[in-house]
Amino acid sequence: MANTLLVATRKGLFIIRRSMAGMWEIGSVSFLGDNVTLALADVRTGTWFAALDHGHFGVKLHRSMDSGATWEEVGVPVYPEPPEGLEEIDSMGRVVPWKLKLIWALEPGLATQPGLLWCGTIPGGLFYSEDNGLTWTLVRSLWDDPLRKQWNGGGADFPGIHSICVDPRDGNKVTVGVSSGGVWQTSDGGSTWACKADGMRAEYMPPELAYDPNIQDPHRVVQSPSNPDILWAQHHNGIFRTTNGGQQWEEIRNVPPSVFGFAVAVHPADPEIAWFVPAIKDERRVPVGGAVVVTRTRNGGHSFETLSNGLPKSHAYDLVYRHALDIDRSGSRLAFGSTTGSLWVTEDGGDHWQTVSQHLPPIYAVRFAD
Repeated sequence: MANTLLVATRKGLFIIRRSMAGMWEIGSVSFLGDNVTLALADVRTGTWFAALDHGHFGVKLHRSMDSGATWEEVGVPVYPEPPEGLEEIDSMGRVVPWKLKLIWALEPGLATQPGLLWCGTIPGGLFYSEDNGLTWTLVRSLWDDPLRKQWNGGGADFPGIHSICVDPRDGNKVTVGVSSGGVWQTSDGGSTWACKADGMRAEYMPPELAYDPNIQDPHRVVQSPSNPDILWAQHHNGIFRTTNGGQQWEEIRNVPPSVFGFAVAVHPADPEIAWFVPAIKDERRVPVGGAVVVTRTRNGGHSFETLSNGLPKSHAYDLVYRHALDIDRSGSRLAFGSTTGSLWVTEDGGDHWQTVSQHLPPIYAVRFAD
């Protein structure tokens, strides 16, 4: 089981460690005061990565080879200059920038692909690095696809790639989730792409456009490590699942207390088991009834349990972002953090939760590091 958590927050990267007595405690803080938007622990090498958003001063990426004791700044994705005279205008009348606004996803390649990293960004570009993050290359085949110009921002002003799933059977097969641009997939390492969001439904669109795959807003997409043909998605207005590698998605409805949320995790050894953190959608975005709960299915979405043991049951206004729920390789240990700075861990798949902290800065991402 993993005994270290990387918790990316509005005011730093907190390293949380499990003691011999079984208690989770803050061990150290890196980048205190800085806006750390994402973290990654590369299990192939043990390298840690932290993405920072300095606002006016731009986006930075750092890596550590010694479990956070020291950090070095590495490269960030850089967009090329747009063709002369080109000005992309989205449906809201905004000019889409060819400039990095946010690193929104970081995932390693397979063990057979040393040094390979994938990076999803706002405004919708996918990048890869072959030297462990020192330099990055834009995947032009996706960026130049005419359908990309139909993408729109979800919660952010501009479209963004927030989910990257590398098929454990074949590192050339990669699936990405886009807000708002559906689910895209390559089978040849990024040379060609296809939109794979058939079956997803966007209830916020006019009826004639609701099933358009290229305007869907999946909030998070995860792939089953044990059966990679099964993927789960927490969508803006529902929960979706595919059992054929994204060829067709099925909507899962009537899940109390809500099918809205951002985060989803799938059991590493059982593709039928998945966890979600529901909320009230759109302008409210708080837990239903002020009670923080996690929902879990053990049978592929046919039924769900509401897990609340150890979680706040009233007047709780915690929102859990898409990267703020993680599961370790055992499948028993999960952790999630909220916008109010609360962090919880379970050792038994969600049946019981323990509070690690209630006083962290707003949490953007939670990742197990070992």
